[in-house]
Amino acid sequence: MLQSSILWQMKIGNVGHLRLNKKVIWKTQIRIWKAPPDPLIQSQAANDFDELVVTNNDVVLKNIAEDLRNRLPMEAMFNSEHQAVQKIHQHPLPMIHVDAFLYDDDFVDSLCEEGKMSRNYCTECGSYKTASLEFISHSFSLMELKFLYHHVLPDLTGKVVVDVGSRLGAVLFAGYLYSSASQLYGVEMNADFCQLQEMMITKYQFIDRIKVVHADICTQASLLQKADVVVMNNVFEYFLDRQEQARAWEFVACNVRKRGSLLVTVPSLTESLSKVQTDIQLGQWVEEMQLNYDVYAEKDVDREALEQIHLYKIL
Repeated sequence: MLQSSILWQMKIGNVGHLRLNKKVIWKTQIRIWKAPPDPLIQSQAANDFDELVVTNNDVVLKNIAEDLRNRLPMEAMFNSEHQAVQKIHQHPLPMIHVDAFLYDDDFVDSLCEEGKMSRNYCTECGSYKTASLEFISHSFSLMELKFLYHHVLPDLTGKVVVDVGSRLGAVLFAGYLYSSASQLYGVEMNADFCQLQEMMITKYQFIDRIKVVHADICTQASLLQKADVVVMNNVFEYFLDRQEQARAWEFVACNVRKRGSLLVTVPSLTESLSKVQTDIQLGQWVEEMQLNYDVYAEKDVDREALEQIHLYKIL
């Protein structure tokens, strides 16, 4: 609860009179005295207010996640994502897609307790030999989104953010709530996900600052060129073949050229580009910025997930 440092005293004094029809009418004046503000209490009140706002924004994001869960199968993938589904099935070890924006660890635990999901698979059917399933997500979790906007990126007042492969819109919605970015663009080539994002934008009244573009990023040169921040989270590997990935990376490197603008990637550019053949010279394009991954050291946070987030400044 916010504390008030304002103490009120009232002093009533006669300040004059008027004669009207031989009657004396006394005028009174109320003087309001306000005690000097206590800096400590003011600071605490401001912190309480900020925490309240952040908490409310968290609730809004969780409500959006619930709305999306009700509109998606548990694996949060559409049949229209043929290539991504095929790549997951071809992985050498059993892997399932668990969208981190929709399902945090506590939610996954509850699903496992209900028998709707498992963290393990049997290595020999019928035996007690089990191993951990590998989970993959194409979205940031709530904690990763807060880390991105509170600790990775600077003040975004007046800036343009572009999320390449915006999918469920988590980066856009969090950017609306956690930053002052003037415009947030999501570029998504899957029509089903574009429709979902538009539904959430309308329902939560984000339309003034968020726009979803249904397109291949390789058709959006002007948008990339004007972006102040570009976000790329697991964006190409599971959705394009090697040749298409190389073409997409070349296009991004050619058009994300505004000096001083920022590029956020998961995983690192070095890891992503090591899997394809391109002519991109990282040292001539970007400079990696060091991040503090210990900002949530006192909390139960997946540090390994945070360490997958990399920030680059365009040279």
